[in-house]
Amino acid sequence: MTKSRVRTLAAALVLSGGLVVGGALSAQASAPAASVSAAAPAAYTTALSGSVQAGVQAPTAPTAPTAPTGTGSGSVTINGIDGKPSQSVTIIIALTILSVAPALLLLTTSFMKILVVLGLTRNALGLQGTPPNQVLAGLALFLTMFVMAPTFSAVNDAAVQPYLKGEKTATVAFTDGSKPLKEFMLKQTRPEELALMTKAAKRDLPKTRAETPLTTLVPAFALSELRSAFIIGFVVFIPFLVIDIVVSGALMSLGMMMLPPVTVSLPFKLLLFVMVDGWGLIIKSLVASYAG
Repeated sequence: MTKSRVRTLAAALVLSGGLVVGGALSAQASAPAASVSAAAPAAYTTALSGSVQAGVQAPTAPTAPTAPTGTGSGSVTINGIDGKPSQSVTIIIALTILSVAPALLLLTTSFMKILVVLGLTRNALGLQGTPPNQVLAGLALFLTMFVMAPTFSAVNDAAVQPYLKGEKTATVAFTDGSKPLKEFMLKQTRPEELALMTKAAKRDLPKTRAETPLTTLVPAFALSELRSAFIIGFVVFIPFLVIDIVVSGALMSLGMMMLPPVTVSLPFKLLLFVMVDGWGLIIKSLVASYAG
């Protein structure tokens, strides 16, 4: 082999070895970059998920509603925002009053006395169904409104209107409204009835009549009204009784014992009652009994 070929072969081996070594070095140098580039998506994904988790907050638990504040423990406020009673409360009070209105009308006003006197007058005349009960009750109702008008007006001014305007509470309005009614009942109630009901209730006698509680005053007033009504009824019965006696004696003297005296005396009773203006006298007497 010539020297020129040996040199050429040696140069080729050196060149190939350099290429191999250079490729190995370049492979080692490019390996970290590839690993970095391969790890970059994972790191980016981790960082992105962390930022998403940090940006989205966990849902908070709902807070319990706070209890409405009142004037005290266990208190209930029935007034509206402006201090006036609400419409629903006003309707409830109105329905309650209507439900107890018959008892209040009979036991705390002049209605019972007037109705009893009108009924006794009809019986004294000997008329069973004339005038009808509806007529007597209607007449007694309007006479009661006439007699009680000043008292009702005082109750309205002292209690009803201030309560509806929100100026007084229900308790204060009831106390102030009962004063005019108590004054009216005390004027018509005898001390004997007050003492009787106080003794029946086993209570001490009040120092003054104004201190009498309603639980004692109402039945005492009702007893006094019945007593006055029966006294007026007795006075009304006397003239008609005289007519019955005269007619009975006349029939007995004539031997007409089989003829009922009421049949003969009824026309004379009606004639007498109309001539003396009986209804006017009775109504005038009833109204005058409450004037004092």
